[in-house]
Amino acid sequence: MKRYSLYNVGISLALLFLVSSCQAQKQVITPANKNATPETRLLLQNLKILAKKGVMFGHQDALAYGVTWRYEEGRSDIKDVVGDYPAVYGWDLGGMEHNEVNDIDGVPFAKTKKWISEIYDRGGISTFSWHMDNPLTAGDSWDVKPNSLSSILPGGNKHELYKKWLDNAANFLADLKGSDGKMVPILYRPFHELTGTWFWWCQNVASPADFKAIWKFTFDYLVKEKKLNHLLFVYNTADFQSIEAFEEYYPGDNYVDLVSYDKYANQGGKTIPEWVNDCRKQLEIMTQFADKHNKVIAIAEIGYEQIPEPTFWTQSLQKITDGFPVSFVLVWRNHGWQEHEKKMHYYAPYAGHPSNPDFQKYYDQTNTFFQKDLSKLKIYSELLKQ
Repeated sequence: MKRYSLYNVGISLALLFLVSSCQAQKQVITPANKNATPETRLLLQNLKILAKKGVMFGHQDALAYGVTWRYEEGRSDIKDVVGDYPAVYGWDLGGMEHNEVNDIDGVPFAKTKKWISEIYDRGGISTFSWHMDNPLTAGDSWDVKPNSLSSILPGGNKHELYKKWLDNAANFLADLKGSDGKMVPILYRPFHELTGTWFWWCQNVASPADFKAIWKFTFDYLVKEKKLNHLLFVYNTADFQSIEAFEEYYPGDNYVDLVSYDKYANQGGKTIPEWVNDCRKQLEIMTQFADKHNKVIAIAEIGYEQIPEPTFWTQSLQKITDGFPVSFVLVWRNHGWQEHEKKMHYYAPYAGHPSNPDFQKYYDQTNTFFQKDLSKLKIYSELLKQ
């Protein structure tokens, strides 16, 4: 009996070790790029760990301008309201394809480079989308024409042009360094909102096979050819109704680090509660997908133009992410007055806005993270506790 008991104990311990090892294995997440820098590896691991504790708040072009100001050193509309910067800062590469001095929104790339270095130094995170012009037609991103995406595939008549555009971006990205001389890890979100219908790379004019092929080529070119080992690749959709729809264009685990979607309020005639519900349904699907594929999830763009609901932050945005391991949410830019549309265009609060008291409540939550929170965590040099 004693020998039998010891045998059982041994088996039980072995099984416990095996289960623990499997659980630990699920906690490990490594970049798709096997040669990623140590800082990039730590960032990805910490994104997953931090998502279990709360959500980071992000803002597009946060340091460049606000509703009433342009290029004032050290300023942001978020800081004006709560005395702190966002945790995640969004930028765009649009214009880089032509070696323009400014991006698609008029922000000088030289200033962006300086800000990204400062953001990294204080422990913040930078992410890039790319509103790339249509290489087939020479129109803009919204010039939706058939065969545009297929034209930049290997063998396509615009493939060499696309490679030149990638070269331009690679030169810029390779020069993003902190004061320590190290490459700044970047969340790169190419071909965003692919399940929409408004860009030349979207699903209405690009087949799944072509989309996967150009994604893989882009990844291989930037990583293997250009040796950009500080990029984390973000797969990004617009609306989707099922896990099958979400993964239809997915290029594979070896080419993606984060998965995300973009979704704005007051579109399609839906009420805010309906929008919140839709966002949560999409998060349910995306969380299921991410668990299966061991990926980090995010809402890469979100918001309500002009924020007409004074309690939007705690009663809508926070309700969307509650209960889900969302790494970050990023609201779009605070451009201010748009002359061509004759309206105000902004998505984050600014000094004097009616939603500011509610945003302060959102900021004060223990599970919302801004720059001061990240600065304490040292996400590029230390692995957070689980």
